[in-house]
Amino acid sequence: MYDSSDIRKNLKILIDGQPYVVVEFQFVKPGKGTAFTRTRVKNMITGAVLDRTIRSGEKLEPAEVEERTVQYMYREGDNFWFMDTSNYEQITVSEAQLGDNAAYLTENLEMRVTIFQGRPVGVELPTFIEVQITKCEPGVRGDTASGGTKPATISSGALVQVPFHINEGDWIKVDTRDGHYVERIRK
Repeated sequence: MYDSSDIRKNLKILIDGQPYVVVEFQFVKPGKGTAFTRTRVKNMITGAVLDRTIRSGEKLEPAEVEERTVQYMYREGDNFWFMDTSNYEQITVSEAQLGDNAAYLTENLEMRVTIFQGRPVGVELPTFIEVQITKCEPGVRGDTASGGTKPATISSGALVQVPFHINEGDWIKVDTRDGHYVERIRK
């Protein structure tokens, strides 16, 4: 059991039999009365976000989740297939569970999957991925003075804003948290 003082970001707890992850928290000690912690928790299955107030000394039940390293294999309809790298077991994750992360999946990409009661409830991509530009308009001479960007399609199918000097066929590093261009890579 967790105590209210154990609350921190990414802590996985059970509320009403459902797994939740702490998104943010704030410890409050008012001048009058007992201290408490304001938390914002996200349901790992449905994605619903709740605001909860937890009094000091209150106990929290830990969510029994398992983290596995998996490798992306392929997509079939609305399902994505992954292989557990430790035992070669195949895991299916729906497009709804992946959300925006689906746009950055490339073959053989390794990531972490969170399993709750035998089924996947969350996917955590690596922070940066290296991908190739598959479609990009050429930059126009003179456009570089403003330091602007242009849209480019990467090998996973996502659209990324890149600087004008990037061309089709170039390899780039992309931040999967917000989908922005980081740097060009020489391959």
